[in-house]
Amino acid sequence: MDPGEAAILDSSPRSFSRLFALPPPLSAAFLGRMNVIDHVRDMAAAGLHSNVRLLSSLLLTMSNNNPELFSPSQKYQLLVYHADSLFHDKEYRNAVSKYTMALQQKKALSKTSKVRPSTGNSASTPQSQCLPSEIEVKYKMAECYTMLKQDKDAIAILDGIPSRQRTPKINMMLANLYKKAGQERPSVTSYKEVLRQCPLALDAILGLLSLSVKGAEVASMTMNVIQTVPNLDWLSVWIKAYAFVHVGDNSRAINTICSLEKKSLLRDNVDLLGSLADLYFRAGDNKNSVLKFEQAQMLDPYLIKGMDVYGYLLAREGRLEDVENLGCRLFNISDQHAEPWVVSGCHSFYSKRYSRALYLGAKAIQLNSNSVQALLLKGAALRNMGRVQEAIIHFREAIRLAPCRLDCYEGLIECYLASNSIREAMVMANNVYKTLGANAQTLTLLATVCLEDPVTQEKAKTLLDKALTQRPDYIKAVVKKAELLSREQKYEDGIALLRNALANQSDCVLHRILGDFLVAVNEYQEAMDQYSIALSLDPNDQKSLEGMQKMEKEESPTDATQEEDVDDMEGSGEEGDLEGSDSEAAQWADQEQWFGMQLCFISLYVSAVGRSVFSSHSLQFARSQFPDQGLNLGHGSGSPEP
Repeated sequence: MDPGEAAILDSSPRSFSRLFALPPPLSAAFLGRMNVIDHVRDMAAAGLHSNVRLLSSLLLTMSNNNPELFSPSQKYQLLVYHADSLFHDKEYRNAVSKYTMALQQKKALSKTSKVRPSTGNSASTPQSQCLPSEIEVKYKMAECYTMLKQDKDAIAILDGIPSRQRTPKINMMLANLYKKAGQERPSVTSYKEVLRQCPLALDAILGLLSLSVKGAEVASMTMNVIQTVPNLDWLSVWIKAYAFVHVGDNSRAINTICSLEKKSLLRDNVDLLGSLADLYFRAGDNKNSVLKFEQAQMLDPYLIKGMDVYGYLLAREGRLEDVENLGCRLFNISDQHAEPWVVSGCHSFYSKRYSRALYLGAKAIQLNSNSVQALLLKGAALRNMGRVQEAIIHFREAIRLAPCRLDCYEGLIECYLASNSIREAMVMANNVYKTLGANAQTLTLLATVCLEDPVTQEKAKTLLDKALTQRPDYIKAVVKKAELLSREQKYEDGIALLRNALANQSDCVLHRILGDFLVAVNEYQEAMDQYSIALSLDPNDQKSLEGMQKMEKEESPTDATQEEDVDDMEGSGEEGDLEGSDSEAAQWADQEQWFGMQLCFISLYVSAVGRSVFSSHSLQFARSQFPDQGLNLGHGSGSPEP
């Protein structure tokens, strides 16, 4: 028999174990060649950060007590791994301290031409000589500084890295830091360097477009990859769309993104839907903005980006219960983003709890200092609390971050008007008009300021007419035109304007103003209907509630007198007598007739003596109450007719 066949046929337990035994994880010989630094490095690579922190802390203490225990390179590694574990635990200031010590150790190491072997661990492997990159250490330090809001220190540490040694992520961080610091030229250079190394870095493309780099120039930097890589024909259109976004051409940006979104390969993309929603919001089309946000939310229930704007729109519509639910859902997803705090702040703001809105806005800014919506929320809360100068600072910062968003300028202009700084408001409104172009929104904003000065009333009227010609359904223009017509007491024109605006949309403010105009022309019943519709859209609309209460107080005097009579009878304690038999009712009728006869006799007497005491209204009342008496009383000295 063949020896191989004999080995297979041998079914003893010993033979079976020899055939199928698994090799040990690591041989004892290999473990013997590993030193303690190798174990620390392996745990760090495995993500065992808490274990690395404990072990490296003990080893560093041993090294401090016995400097000869580890070589300079080993101590450098220990410091880096310990700092990495601190960074993972979000102890950024402590991590910066350890990274700084590591870099100092690296400098000392570079001065020695030869690494001295350690006393305690004389054996070393080639793996142990693979030291952590000094560039990577500096990048981690810069990350710590950004988390500590020390951007200048982060820029300084990254600027110390030679240009040729900068990786794409270093250039990207530098570009963002330069942009935040307002240093546009070095920011553009860093973004371009990112694109040179990674032509499909879309966030770098957006960064360049936001710094006013032409879309054609940016597209040229990606042309090679578009031509060589299949299925990237959409990229040039995408760049074109966001170029329109960053120059403030909202209508063309919407059309371009819609053309992208309609393509089968990019249909139902959450990022494109979010961009569309934001563009509709900027264009003042809140209805379509809400629809796109809801569509994106249905596709991605865990979506956070853009939900702060969505919550703001819901709050403006008076849907505070929906805003509260949205805030709770976002907090369940993550409380480390600004959006949940902004949404909750919008709920507080529109519930008139301005102090709480201020706190929530500040918390959102703490999490993301670039959150435009958080800055607007905090600025609005400060303005409503009377702290106008502080509010102005926040609106200016929002304008710096989003120079194409009109609501940032609107907030600042409202602050100027609140502090009676009409001249500053006019200068700002004119600048917005020239910068963003003559569209319905900028025309209305300029008209709003003109309405504050009696000298520029006619100019405001012309501007509003132009705005409504461009967009007849633009709510802010309709509201301001109605305000102007109210001043001129042209209520019929105002009613026609508001009915036309409400033909294709429903808005709380428009219904309330229409109610005010209807009251002015004595159309009380329809006015009450309009106030009711306004309150159904926004139950917290105080002005609609006040208008309805004012109408109730201005009821006819007869109704008020009848109500008072009923109240007197209810409070007289004779309720049982009033609900008596028919004979008692007959007695009341007889007494009423007797009173009428007495009134007649007194009138005759007064007429006979030539002194009339009763007014014609009283006599008309007598005739209406007692037509069967044949009263036909004269006046003055004439004798009464029978």
